[in-house]
Amino acid sequence: MAKYKRILLKLSGESLMGSQNYGIDAQRLAEYAEQIKEVSQMGVQIGIVIGGGNIFRGLSGAAKGFDRVKGDQMGMCATVINSLALSSALNAIGVKTKVLTAIRMEPIGEFYSKWKAIEALEDGYVCIFSAGTGNPYFTTDTGSSLRGIEIEADVMLKGTRVDGIYTADPEKDPAATKFSEITYDEIYNRGLKVMDLTATTMCKENNLPIYVFNMDIVGNLRRVMDGEEIGTLVHN
Repeated sequence: MAKYKRILLKLSGESLMGSQNYGIDAQRLAEYAEQIKEVSQMGVQIGIVIGGGNIFRGLSGAAKGFDRVKGDQMGMCATVINSLALSSALNAIGVKTKVLTAIRMEPIGEFYSKWKAIEALEDGYVCIFSAGTGNPYFTTDTGSSLRGIEIEADVMLKGTRVDGIYTADPEKDPAATKFSEITYDEIYNRGLKVMDLTATTMCKENNLPIYVFNMDIVGNLRRVMDGEEIGTLVHN
């Protein structure tokens, strides 16, 4: 039995680059698809949000002189590109998917609604939620929190390139120690950057736990669903 029945999986756009400096690495995409298929075959209902940082990030665009609203809209389009790529990779290995967009862009994807998403999840589709919240000034982390709460997910699984939450950045501080679990309040008090504050607050207020783990190691998604403690649990 899988530990969770319905999950919201948040994937990093940067992770899709794999060993490249830009864009989508075909091998990394295929690895993600196989991991998602494995968990889907366990009967888990899966909603997914992917970032767009491998193509365009609105905030960094604004720093280079782009209008912030237009920059964020470009970032939303980047998440749609990644969502279509993942959908294609999943379809190629026999997994049914739906791409739902926060802004209207039929026939690229269906316009998102909670009820449409839940119906598709219960029918065995992997639902990929793209274009963030459809609004500027919100990150895909916030989009993940919103979609996770809306679809009544048991947990948000935040797939990153590190294996959990540490006292400091483990890539910069070799003395950093890992938490097996931590509360939202402790994240605030320590000033840890797990997600942006808006996203973290939404999860806290709606009692949606977050599990941070390394998605780039093949098989880790299944390990999380099997209940192995390989990451960090954030809870109230």
